[in-house]
Amino acid sequence: MREYEFTLRFRLPDAESDPEKFIGALADSGCDDAMVGVGQKGRIALDFTRESASAMDAILSAVRGVKEAIPGAELIEASPDFVGLTDVAEVLGCTRQNIRKLMTSNRETFPLAVHEGSQAIWHLRPILVWFTDNQRRAIDRSLLEISEVTMKVNVAKQARRLPADRLPEELEALLA
Repeated sequence: MREYEFTLRFRLPDAESDPEKFIGALADSGCDDAMVGVGQKGRIALDFTRESASAMDAILSAVRGVKEAIPGAELIEASPDFVGLTDVAEVLGCTRQNIRKLMTSNRETFPLAVHEGSQAIWHLRPILVWFTDNQRRAIDRSLLEISEVTMKVNVAKQARRLPADRLPEELEALLA
C-alpha cells in the first residue's frame, strides 16, 4: 500500500446548497481521510491523503465515496495536474526563476503547455517525467502516479464534452 495525496473539486447538485451539510455523509461514505473545503456555495473540495494499492484505485474510491455521499455531484477537476511555473517550482523545491531558466534553455524538449498566455499552464505529469529524464532528478513515485491519473481524469472529462461523433478525418490528421 502506498499513500497518495490529491484534491478533488466538485460542483454540488444544487448551486444554492450549503456544502457544510454534506460533511457527515462524506465521512460515512469513506471520505474521512480528506480535509473538506467549503468556501464557495455550490462547490466542495476535498484534499485526500489516501492509502491504496494504486493511484487509480485511490482516485476511483474517493470519487465513488463523494458521489455516494452527494448524489448528483459533478467532478470539476482532479489535482495535482494543471500547473504554472510557480507550482512546478514548489513541487520540485526550487525557485520559479530556476524552472523558467530550464524551460527557456530547453525549449525543444521541455513539455508543451496546455495553455500559453500571460500565464502558461501545463499538465504536471509530463514536466515530472521531463525532469526525471533530462535533469536526472528523482521524483517521488507516488507523485508521478497520482499526476498521471489526475491528468487522465481531467483529459477524459474534457473529451466527454465533445460531440458524440468522431472528429473529422482532416482534424485527426492535423493532430497526429
